Amino acid sequence: MGMAAVESQFHVLAVDDSVIDRKLIERLLKTSACQVTTVDSGSKALEFLGLQEHDKNQTNCVSLDNHQEAEINLIITDYCMPGMTGYDLLKKIKESASLRNIPVVIMSSENVPSRISRCLEEGAEEFFLKPVRLSDVNKLRPHMMKTKCKSPKQQQPEIVVTQDNQKSIDITHVVPSEENQESDNIVQQQKSQGNSNNKRKAIEENLSPDRTRQRFSSLTAI
Repeated sequence: MGMAAVESQFHVLAVDDSVIDRKLIERLLKTSACQVTTVDSGSKALEFLGLQEHDKNQTNCVSLDNHQEAEINLIITDYCMPGMTGYDLLKKIKESASLRNIPVVIMSSENVPSRISRCLEEGAEEFFLKPVRLSDVNKLRPHMMKTKCKSPKQQQPEIVVTQDNQKSIDITHVVPSEENQESDNIVQQQKSQGNSNNKRKAIEENLSPDRTRQRFSSLTAI
């Protein structure tokens, strides 16, 4: 691979049985600074992705080959291909728990509304009519960004304080517990009783309530 492939940000798997169309889509993707891997059939695409069919008679039975470690940010496939169509490839990818989050785009030279609707309902992000243009390829970047946002480094669990949690935290700081409130009440009662006793004792000793001066009931003439 050249420096452009190493420095590219996204890796796209392009699937098309036509050599001319494969070369065209590869050139457009590389112009958009994407790393591109091309294959000529749906079965080869599954093999590259690490999906293998157990039995040819069981077309829906697919397993993941753990040896495949290539990171793909988007798959763009032709609809009409011999053997496995682009629609069949789309279904198998969406049925895989490991690959269903990879965006899939379908392209076709035939504008058939029912075909387009079926692919979009199955989970395709876009449906392009051939020949694919650079303006079409530019629409792929937002879809590829989704896979970058779901990278393992960014999926680490975070501690989030919800509004309800925040309210309960604030309340614990503002409202004292029942135990603390009860002890505060006892202290206040003891203070009040202490003050009453001091005043009573001062009266008995003919002292003012602050116990610093004698208490006189009337002025004495000199």
